[in-house]
Amino acid sequence: MRDGSYHYKLFNRSDFSAFWALFTDNLINLMVLAGICQFVFQMPAEIVFGRIIPGAAIAILAGVAVYVLLAKRAAAQHGRDVTALPYGISTPVMFVYLFGVIGPIYWATNDPVLAWQVGIGAGFMGGIVAGMGAIVGPWLKRVTPRAGMLGTLCGIALVFIGTVPLAIVFENPFVGFASMIIILWGLVGRFRLPWNIPAGLLALIVGTVVALLIGEARFSFDGVGFYPPVPYFGDLVVGIQHLFDNPELFLVLVPVQIYNFIETMNNVESAEAAGDHYPVALCQVTDGAGTMIGALFGSPFPTTAYIGHPAYKRMGAHSGYIIGVGIVIPFAAFFGLLAFLNNLIPVAAAAPVLVFVALSLITNTAHSVKTDHMAAVTIAMMPHVSAFLMIKWGAMIAALAATGVVGLPSLGDPELTGALLQQGAHFEGHLALSQGAILTGLIWGAIVASVIDGNFRNAGGFALAAAVMSSLGIIHGASLHWPELSGVSAGYLIAAAFLFIYPRFHKDEDLVNPNAVTEEAPAAPAE
Repeated sequence: MRDGSYHYKLFNRSDFSAFWALFTDNLINLMVLAGICQFVFQMPAEIVFGRIIPGAAIAILAGVAVYVLLAKRAAAQHGRDVTALPYGISTPVMFVYLFGVIGPIYWATNDPVLAWQVGIGAGFMGGIVAGMGAIVGPWLKRVTPRAGMLGTLCGIALVFIGTVPLAIVFENPFVGFASMIIILWGLVGRFRLPWNIPAGLLALIVGTVVALLIGEARFSFDGVGFYPPVPYFGDLVVGIQHLFDNPELFLVLVPVQIYNFIETMNNVESAEAAGDHYPVALCQVTDGAGTMIGALFGSPFPTTAYIGHPAYKRMGAHSGYIIGVGIVIPFAAFFGLLAFLNNLIPVAAAAPVLVFVALSLITNTAHSVKTDHMAAVTIAMMPHVSAFLMIKWGAMIAALAATGVVGLPSLGDPELTGALLQQGAHFEGHLALSQGAILTGLIWGAIVASVIDGNFRNAGGFALAAAVMSSLGIIHGASLHWPELSGVSAGYLIAAAFLFIYPRFHKDEDLVNPNAVTEEAPAAPAE
């Protein structure tokens, strides 16, 4: 139906349930970054709730406006209802900016204001890099098998969006289980709740009530006030100047923003697998521009098209759910209500919503790729497990030091590495896999999917690209550096040579996989 008679309704009844899920996702991110900035980096509340949070809200508002327009256009083009792409602060990139950009500046200078200034400078420059992904994004989308793109997302979902929140639930089972069972009933099982109350809303209410009853939540109006968004040109210039005076910070900034535009590409692919088609280049430009706007108004943290579109589509959402977030988050930010909610809502009450998002993404991926390609999805997930191990090993060393243990070796110490190996912990291998995990997962997922399909030239191209990136430190390296031939890059070269050369000297019939399915699995039907 493309004769102009189709009318797309922005709001649908199901948007109410989806709103609470996406609102909770954004709320958790804002609560986490506010807590780390205020209590770890000693930023005053005036910066955290007066500048960072309002700036993030402006970025979210700008991106929501664009994604609503894209949803209207997609609905008109295809003559059916679509679900707008969810949008917000990128969770993995947020942590990289916190501990890879802001943290080092604060620890080196003990100056929280300078750390914030460098943060917004990094955010602005990073937005430029993310937007440039539009140049190569469409081409990458064409040559990268769906299993590679979705598989590396599943790794993030499994480890960081699913396992970590689930651990939080088990740390506080009274609150967490009360919310979790409602999420499982209403969002996973899709059974009705009394009076059709949205499961996400009821889970937050029940978890918060339980927390209040056991004394783990409180009403506090500290930080409530009026914080209008204001552009910070001078602070932004100071931050950018510091970046160029200390170019080593770009070694963190550039790779993580490459990740960010690939994350957008993957999430657009995830939406397409669920039946909704969006222009990947325009989405990448939107995310980069949103990040730059947020940085100008005080937020260092990049924004992106969110993971989890299939979950919201499964709910039957249209665009109303992101419009709601685009209204409520700025209102709460400008009036300091996020400080109030940060004190009131326990993390364990909101964590089950993230578990649901992880479950939905992995389940939808299993239905949207060929059965044989699940091997590619699986290998794409594995580097993220290594990334998780590296983070937790580092946290364990820091925790031991904080408890007064002296003489601790640092991670990477040869003696410690040898001792870990004796205990079956392959530190060096996990370290290599963790460095650039999002790209590593995508590359290996693409190689495996291409080999399964007999597309050896495509597989060889990804292996060759991995050799180049590993020689520069983009993957499997602690930082960017001049090209050098390492064991890993040499290994990729050997793999590429095999994939390019061997098929030329082998019988054609031996290069056909008799079990391969030639057609792509159908996308999830539109709701």
